[in-house]
Amino acid sequence: MKVILLENLKRIGSIGEIIDVKRGFARNFLIANKKALYASKENIKEVEKMKLELSKKDNEKKQFAKKIAEKINRKEFSIKKLSTENNELYGSVKPTEISKLILENSKLEIKPSMIQPLKEIKSLGKFKVKISLHSEVDAEIAINVGSAETIQ
Repeated sequence: MKVILLENLKRIGSIGEIIDVKRGFARNFLIANKKALYASKENIKEVEKMKLELSKKDNEKKQFAKKIAEKINRKEFSIKKLSTENNELYGSVKPTEISKLILENSKLEIKPSMIQPLKEIKSLGKFKVKISLHSEVDAEIAINVGSAETIQ
């Protein structure tokens, strides 16, 4: 199914580009989230007119993402979790917890979907976490997992 992108999407395409994607992806994600339109002749003409405006909006989002990246890039956040005596956690540290941690410490709201731990956080120690703020702007933070108490 051919669609026209209304914003820059990582690994998919850029504004105004006509791409061929699976029907379900187009209908359930791209069109439902207003990231794309069906590639009809009328829509193609409309997007050509809107292209400049869409580029401006995307640049504003990019600038905003850069400001957030400057505030949190290379920062370290600490969290305490229950652990066993061999330093493994009960459960793991999820992106939702990391999102709440950033909100509490830096007063910045970051969606859990933007947070991508480089590997699953299941033990005590320091872990790198990538945050995708925009299709062209990434930040990296460190999560320091400490022990709240150990359970025998």
